[in-house]
Amino acid sequence: MVNKHSQSFFGQSTGLTLVSSSKTEPFIFLKCIKKKPDGSWEKPSLGEGKTIKCNLDEIVMILEVLKRKKDSWSSYHNFKDIKTQISFKWEDDTKQKLLIYIGKYSKMLNYAQTEIFRMLLKHIIREKIEFATISNLTPKKNPTESSKENSGKSKVRNSKELPSVKESVEHNENEVSNINGVIEGETEKALLIQFDSNKEVWIPKSVIRSNYNSINEIAQNFIIDNWILKKNNIIQN
Repeated sequence: MVNKHSQSFFGQSTGLTLVSSSKTEPFIFLKCIKKKPDGSWEKPSLGEGKTIKCNLDEIVMILEVLKRKKDSWSSYHNFKDIKTQISFKWEDDTKQKLLIYIGKYSKMLNYAQTEIFRMLLKHIIREKIEFATISNLTPKKNPTESSKENSGKSKVRNSKELPSVKESVEHNENEVSNINGVIEGETEKALLIQFDSNKEVWIPKSVIRSNYNSINEIAQNFIIDNWILKKNNIIQN
């Protein structure tokens, strides 16, 4: 069972991507982009396109439409005082083509695409019900067990106080660079990163020294070894 899912549906002028970044998060992302007059596609990393976050309740209602139990469903999203209407409805009574509206963006899915969307969403919500609704409460210890444990610790401390050593890793500024980029793809051992120069390069995870968010198309900072950046002409020697 994988932790992340991403599926795109592209047409001639509009693209829709469904993203579940983690099975432990109780939401998904729906991203819409359009093709520009010059033939290029909008880039969410540049603030283009439209991205909304749907919670578990909304996923259930979308599935009701995809299962053909409802003819349509719509709602409003309010983010930073900007309201966005989202709507899912069938084109006609045959329920072969699904119309999706997210703000000013619209996307039609054919029968095959709709079935893929339905099966993937059904799988994702099952994962999230299992893993995203788990309580992280730590069970209380039995007073007797706690007393014994504390007693044992006291004996160890009294017999000999051991020094505490914290391991740390420091990076020479000449060996790494802090650089902006957007994750466009991922494998077990590497990330496909698009840098500010619009150049896309596969970067081994072993040379990425910072934490990162695996969600695609979100601009973020990376600390990366200079040698790989120089090798791919991302920075100058």
